[in-house]
Amino acid sequence: MAIIEIKSLVKEFKTLKAIDSISLEVKSGEIFGLLGPNGAGKTTTVKILTTLLPPTSGEAFVDGFNVVHEASKVRRVIGYVPQALSADGTLTGYENLLIFAKLYDIP
Repeated sequence: MAIIEIKSLVKEFKTLKAIDSISLEVKSGEIFGLLGPNGAGKTTTVKILTTLLPPTSGEAFVDGFNVVHEASKVRRVIGYVPQALSADGTLTGYENLLIFAKLYDIP
C-alpha cells in the first residue's frame, strides 16, 4: 500500500509554476528523500502533503486520505517538524497560529 501518492500535482502562484505535474508513490515502510535545488518545489510539495497549502490541480493522498477533501484525517496520521524555525517568517503571528491549530485539530 502507498503511504504517499501524488498524481499529476501542480501548484501555481500567479505566474510562477512551483510544481509542474509531479507524480510519485512511496510505499509503506520505504525510506524516501525529496531532494533538489532551491526553487525546485520541495517545500511546496511538503506543504501540500501536510494540508497547509491547496494544490492548483492534481491529487495527493497520505495513508489513503485525500489531502484536500480529508485534511483532518491526514493531520491525524502525520507528524510535521519544520527544518528551522517553528514559525514561518513570511506569515503573520496570527497566520502561524492558524496553521498549527489546523495541524493539531484545535478549533
